[in-house]
Amino acid sequence: MLIRLLRVHLRPYRKPMALIVLLQLVQTLAMLYLPTLNADIIDNGVVTGDTGYILRLGGVMLAVALAQLACATCAVYFGARTAMALGRDVRASLFDRVQAYSAREVGRFGTSSLITRTTNDVQQVQMLVLMTFTMMVAAPIMCVGGILMALNQDVPLSSLLLVIVPVLAVIIGIIIYRMRPLFRLVQERLDRINQVLREQITGVRVIRAFVRDGRERDRFAVANTELLEVSVGVGRLMALMFPVVMLVVNVSSVAVLWFGGHRIDGGSMQVGALTAFLSYLMQILMSVMMATFMFMMVPRAEVCAERIQEVLDTDSSVVPPAVPVRATDVHGLLELRGVEFRYPGAEEPVLRGIDLVARPGETTAVIGSTGSGKTTLLNLVPRLFDATGGTVLVDGIDVRDLDAVVLSEAVGFIPQKPYLFSGTIASNLRYGKPDATEEELWQALETAQARDFVEKMPDGLDTKIAQGGTNVSGGQRQRLAIARALVHRPEIYLFDDSFSALDYATDAALRAALARETADATVVIVAQRVSTIRDADRIVVLDQGRAVAEGTHGELMKTSETYREIVLSQLTEQEAA
Repeated sequence: MLIRLLRVHLRPYRKPMALIVLLQLVQTLAMLYLPTLNADIIDNGVVTGDTGYILRLGGVMLAVALAQLACATCAVYFGARTAMALGRDVRASLFDRVQAYSAREVGRFGTSSLITRTTNDVQQVQMLVLMTFTMMVAAPIMCVGGILMALNQDVPLSSLLLVIVPVLAVIIGIIIYRMRPLFRLVQERLDRINQVLREQITGVRVIRAFVRDGRERDRFAVANTELLEVSVGVGRLMALMFPVVMLVVNVSSVAVLWFGGHRIDGGSMQVGALTAFLSYLMQILMSVMMATFMFMMVPRAEVCAERIQEVLDTDSSVVPPAVPVRATDVHGLLELRGVEFRYPGAEEPVLRGIDLVARPGETTAVIGSTGSGKTTLLNLVPRLFDATGGTVLVDGIDVRDLDAVVLSEAVGFIPQKPYLFSGTIASNLRYGKPDATEEELWQALETAQARDFVEKMPDGLDTKIAQGGTNVSGGQRQRLAIARALVHRPEIYLFDDSFSALDYATDAALRAALARETADATVVIVAQRVSTIRDADRIVVLDQGRAVAEGTHGELMKTSETYREIVLSQLTEQEAA
């Protein structure tokens, strides 16, 4: 998965990557040449006392060192830019994919996991690429070049490398093999931490209302301790790796000095050659250490890449049309024909056999007990879900064939839990119509019964709104969400229990104003409160996913026992009449 992810997202950066490899090659060759020059100075300059020779070769060494420094600096610069660009592109791909998801896919992965995959997981892959460009590219060149240069200095002494390098590789391989499953656990535990923390921050009022601070503290401590235990396990293996590598390096140095000293004593080797051989040994082992450092990152990056690719490979259940219909004249006629919706793996469908027609200039209400499928029914119209059976049509066109922009312009959806974005009141109201004038904003606020409290705010339309609208009350949040839909001015309004946080007087005033504002539009209202929908032109009663009755309030009170039970649970017989 890691190779696949990198191959796709690094393809646009082939030229910078080729330049990085070239720069790393030059700087590594320069580094490999320096010990040979040093050995030449010792054997032909220091031993013979030729100062001029020392100065000449010293100048060459200086020039080679400066060239190495320049190439290394440029390689790091281009490597960092390419790695950061990769991170940006992967995050953008994840964001685009998640934006295309329906609520089903978002629920499958979970919000906290998607956040972790987009941030921490991408960061791990990005860091691996950065270290690859700055260290790993040079490591094999240095290792192979070091071996060749060591052979050039003394072939018999180079036989030590046949023992040193395999021993080091085996030790590192065993440690990395044990680290890989732990890295997967680390990412899963991070998901759990994010999930618990997100729940506690979002539900802090409930926690305090029920005085459950201690329980939530213990719950977070459990998730935190689980992450700690896995991280400590990874840390132990990491802590073991470097001492083992340094032990091999130091033992190797002693062995080279021991056998090299004997060869010098026998006249088979010069002092400068032994010095150069030691330098090449250090470079070879240094390259192995760099590879070791990289291999420590590879298992975690591989796990992260699998998690990222899982999101990228998951297609949305809401598929865009192959040939979208771009209707320019939308009237707002909404029809549901034999609609069924079933969640994956569910034994029974949430909705079955739903037939409904909502016409422009009329208000259609949907009522039913909790869990009867009212919200699911509304979600099918803007394609938050797609019906698993039957069709949903706007002006006779299946919503699955309509262009997404056309459908968005035709439908104004006010969800059960209204959400406001961080910014200002004006920026939230203009969310569906960026070029809306202030006059349009105030008109929408007046219709939504929100003008009074907005005018009382110190900055009016420029008043800051916190993320989620947490700095305004539930009723104010609902009215602002309704105003946002009114600014959008769609042909179809979908109100999903959007009046539940309003008092009866405000509810009545808002519905009266809405009736005037949406006189020519199609209005569909889902509500639990009978007073909200009793004046609708048509009321559809849902029971266990089926439409069991349809008619006006008066008709249903006479013909539908289900509707009558709902009404009398809220109103007296006289009020209902």
